[in-house]
Amino acid sequence: MTVGVVAPLSGNLSALGLGIKQSAELAVDEANKKCTVKGYKLNVSAQDDEANPAKGAQAATKLSTDPNVVGVVGTLNSSVAQTVQPILKEKKIPQVSPANTNPTLTRGNDFLTAPKRQFDNYFRVCTTDDLQGPYAGNYLVEKAGKKKIAIITDGKTYGEGLAAELSKQVAKKGGTIVGSEKVGEKDTDFSGVISKIKALAPEAVYYGGEYPVAGPLSKQMASAGLNVPLMGGDGIFDGKYIELGGKEGDLATSVGAPTESLATAKAFVDAYKAKFGKEDYAAYGAFSYDAANAIIGALAKTVDGAAWDESKRDSMLTNVGSYSGSGATGEVKFDQYGDSTNKVLTVYQVTSGKWKDVQTGEFTG
Repeated sequence: MTVGVVAPLSGNLSALGLGIKQSAELAVDEANKKCTVKGYKLNVSAQDDEANPAKGAQAATKLSTDPNVVGVVGTLNSSVAQTVQPILKEKKIPQVSPANTNPTLTRGNDFLTAPKRQFDNYFRVCTTDDLQGPYAGNYLVEKAGKKKIAIITDGKTYGEGLAAELSKQVAKKGGTIVGSEKVGEKDTDFSGVISKIKALAPEAVYYGGEYPVAGPLSKQMASAGLNVPLMGGDGIFDGKYIELGGKEGDLATSVGAPTESLATAKAFVDAYKAKFGKEDYAAYGAFSYDAANAIIGALAKTVDGAAWDESKRDSMLTNVGSYSGSGATGEVKFDQYGDSTNKVLTVYQVTSGKWKDVQTGEFTG
């Protein structure tokens, strides 16, 4: 019996991918020790998607051809999820993402006005950008007092969606988006974009994308005399962002409450450290652990002492959907769209060279 993982295990985002993989492995190890799925030993098959939709499709195809794969933890990137979802759906394999935040993956393009479940095999344990973007917008305008905001995005599904939701909320709160620019995820010189943005005199820059670009962008902003905070979403919330040039005062939102502050996460943190030697579970480790446990818990209910075979896949999907448990991130449960019922978000700020949480709560409007 195999739990698949699809995540970037090489390349720029591998720090996040490794945390996802190892946290799933921890959940599987614990389940084997407790004999959670009676009569079966579980293993993990981790596939590297390189944060690339085409590679993700290959990884999903490989896992879907194995009759012993009972569920998949992943993906990290929303753009990769778009290619993985239909492949796993064809074989009725549940996919539980620890990190996808784009709302269209569960509720379709009209997610605000006419939400419609897209894939009955797809679930996630983190909240979504239609809450994360506005939560960041509220913080920038109301708490940080930044009324003039420039936006830079990398053009990918995740960053574009997040920035669009932030823009709406900034306007709603009386702020102004003074300009919007795009960069490529492989770009290294941002001088042209920075000079355009600097001319607009923003009080903050919001970046829709991930830390490999965001860190150097922040550093180059400071070098060019654009001394304003850069803010991003959970895609920049990693120590690597600061290593790559993220500066004091920069901001990020991430899903959930800070792992270290949660009583529910203490056992996970201690067990992870004992198994892997250090706390490198990164932003989504606790979520990956919970995603894997949702698959394992549903599998135990589906098998219930009997033999696993492909005829049980419909029951498995039903049991993932109805799963409820106390996880490292808090209560783990899914709504009718496969979205997490946990809507908590946190704002972090770079303080003395480290991310420090400055606000945790739910988006209230």
